[in-house]
Amino acid sequence: MFYRPEDGHGLPHNPFNAIVTPRPIGWISTRDSNGRDNLAPYSFFNAIAYVPPQVMFSSTGSKEDRDGTKDSVAAIRETGVFCVNIVSYALKDAMNASSATLPAGSDEFAHAKLAKAECESINAPRIAAAPASLECKLTQIIKLEGESNFLVLGEVTGIHMDDACIKDGRFDVTTFQPLSRLGYRDYSVVKDLFELSRPDD
Repeated sequence: MFYRPEDGHGLPHNPFNAIVTPRPIGWISTRDSNGRDNLAPYSFFNAIAYVPPQVMFSSTGSKEDRDGTKDSVAAIRETGVFCVNIVSYALKDAMNASSATLPAGSDEFAHAKLAKAECESINAPRIAAAPASLECKLTQIIKLEGESNFLVLGEVTGIHMDDACIKDGRFDVTTFQPLSRLGYRDYSVVKDLFELSRPDD
């Protein structure tokens, strides 16, 4: 099968998200200029550089009360900071609950029954139970092609890791089993690992 996206795929559901998988989930927490906290998961998310450490996520929708974007991007525009929380399998239901479309100013931490902790290097909340959290300062917001598509880039200024996840000097993802997004309404969880040595190792 071949199709041009501009012509449509003819399938019951869009296959694009099912092709580009698995995708890590960036659970983005923010605090707006009025001190209101927000939390939302984004599966267009990844790490993009080592030195300095940098991450990206993109927001592809909008809310009527947020001027062509969503709460996360609106708050980051105001404050210039955000936190990326890593989603463990144990937190999958809370992550899903935090994806609900709520009025601007609603606190998804409370909606998802998640305890907060304060970040150290930025003025934003983080998820206390997350296996890891990345405190970030905004470097760029780039408007992408298409309506309400924004790419948010940030430099990591602080990193939290659950001590229970550090085994033999490594951050061991099998201790918390990170969740990943597949296509449609499908998710997967990382349980098994294997190593490959690079040719130049």
